[in-house]
Amino acid sequence: MANLSLRQLSALTEVSNPYLSQVERGLHEPSVRVLKSIADALNVSAETLFEHAGLISTTEKLDDEATEAAIRADRRLTEAQRRALLTVYRSYVEANTDES
Repeated sequence: MANLSLRQLSALTEVSNPYLSQVERGLHEPSVRVLKSIADALNVSAETLFEHAGLISTTEKLDDEATEAAIRADRRLTEAQRRALLTVYRSYVEANTDES
């Protein structure tokens, strides 16, 4: 995606070149940590990479977006409360993704 060699990607992600090669060839399924490192190196969101890797479905992504939009739209909450609620929501979703 970013026209990087595996060596360059390895240096950016701090994941070994042989392991990345095995992931690329479908011999290993990378952990969430590895996928996050790759996403950061490629300057894409982890969610985009997770979706491309088949770890989350478009339906889950749409559900997440709808939930976050509802939280942002609720005017009964202060801005600080909305931010806090979004932070907690995202941490729960991420924790459950890590467990999968």
